[in-house]
Amino acid sequence: MKLTSRTEWKNLKKYAKDIKESEITIRELFDVEKDRIKRMSFELGPMYVDLSKNMVPKIVQDELQCLVEACSIKAWTKKMFSGEKINFTEDRSVLHIALRNVGYKSTKGFYPLSSILMDGTDVMPDVVNTLNRMAEFTDKVRNGIWKGATGKSITSVVNIGIGGSDLGPRMITKALTPFGKEGLEIRFVANVDGTDIEENLKGLNPETTLFIIESKTFTTQETMTNANSAKEWFLKTMKQVDIAKHFVAASTAEKLVSDFGIDTANMFPFWDWVGGRYSSPSAIGLPIMISIGKENYANLLKGYNKMDEHFKSAPISENIPIQMALIGLWYNNFMDMDTYAILPYDQYLERFPAYFQQADMESNGKYVDRDGHKVNYQTGPIVWGEAGTNGQHSFYQLIHQGTKIVPADFIGFKKTHHAIGDHHKKLMANFFAQTEALMNGLSSEELKKQGCEKLLIQHRTFIGNRPTNSILIDELTPESLGMLIALYEHKIFTQGIIWNVNSFDQYGVQLGKVGANQVLKELDTGKVGSHDPSTTELMKRFINK
Repeated sequence: MKLTSRTEWKNLKKYAKDIKESEITIRELFDVEKDRIKRMSFELGPMYVDLSKNMVPKIVQDELQCLVEACSIKAWTKKMFSGEKINFTEDRSVLHIALRNVGYKSTKGFYPLSSILMDGTDVMPDVVNTLNRMAEFTDKVRNGIWKGATGKSITSVVNIGIGGSDLGPRMITKALTPFGKEGLEIRFVANVDGTDIEENLKGLNPETTLFIIESKTFTTQETMTNANSAKEWFLKTMKQVDIAKHFVAASTAEKLVSDFGIDTANMFPFWDWVGGRYSSPSAIGLPIMISIGKENYANLLKGYNKMDEHFKSAPISENIPIQMALIGLWYNNFMDMDTYAILPYDQYLERFPAYFQQADMESNGKYVDRDGHKVNYQTGPIVWGEAGTNGQHSFYQLIHQGTKIVPADFIGFKKTHHAIGDHHKKLMANFFAQTEALMNGLSSEELKKQGCEKLLIQHRTFIGNRPTNSILIDELTPESLGMLIALYEHKIFTQGIIWNVNSFDQYGVQLGKVGANQVLKELDTGKVGSHDPSTTELMKRFINK
């Protein structure tokens, strides 16, 4: 059945119209729904999720739950976890959940928690074998056993990748800085802009630097351009034979890896059933493991798995990713709010909004449904954000008083890794106050009581009724971070199922890149081919610079 033809969809459209016309507020919902906090707050391990500050009356929440049930979310979840090829455009299973279906013991290393089949074959032996190879290599680097070509230990690691091979490892490594090894620096290079590789090579000693090249095919233009520049830099003072001691790869292209000079014994594979934006728990996570160690990495995977199991087994009414997905869909499709902000109140999560900007917009930024038909409704939202109080002095003006309503996720922690004076109390005071202020606003009547000048009242009035989700976690640890990442992953999956799109291909990434290859040939020859007048003029100006 077409999504917009479903009874639940039609009912939700009616409810949205009624809410807009009645101008009911979130504050009023708290007055009339006495069980609101209990019904719209959820707890899982160290995580408490409060969804009560939303323009979602109980009747809407119930109808949204009927909609996701009618869209067979539980059946689709089962298909994903059982290895069915739900990425049908690429004829692939979607099994990033297998990457964290593992336990860890110091005496036996990583081991599978259960079997996960794809085409009748258990994928878990390959998963744990790769993890244990990563762990063995990690120990050698962290303990100084792995030596460079001149016998010196590694002190710097440079990860070269792009997209999922950069954003995930970069975000997680930054987030878990307190768990990193002192004296071991991790850097990341992604942009093909020469400035990125140039700045990240500054101050490095080739004798003590390890490069991780992350590209499944070993042909990704940006990654291999940077990899070759790193190789040229390395060979200015080192020998070709030394590459094997200073370069490793996360890839499946054995011949190309070998041709580059990397010992294929130091090539860590991952599989086509792992999408790039979901690949951090795979071999792509090698820089994370080197940074935080295998035990902390195991706790990261434990957190992922805890949320995976919750998503798979919890009923819809208690399922945190599903409930967050439904609220996001309500705003995107019925309340004319096509953007939302992710606002982590912890500096270590400064790359978290960018990471889920990719994960969400690359997954559900589709205008064609699974049946090949153009949709007649909104799909993926615009995702953005910033860490902590920085954003308050930037874009919060628009969130509070602008004409666009921006639903926002606030993420905070009870404990900080740096208990300096009252910094953390002030940070979290802002967290709590902002969500309250966004909901309550500040009326002209209140301003009059405060003695505000008449001419300024309208300028200082806040309408309020701005929706927020609050995610409060005990502490930022590998386990809680894994839970948080998986929460958003399953939220995105749920929305994709309702919108009836394939959340696991990304053809939109390719079109401009294919065109760039042709343009590059023309820039090399200095002869501009057939393009539109604007592109032709721009290219000529570049060539004749």
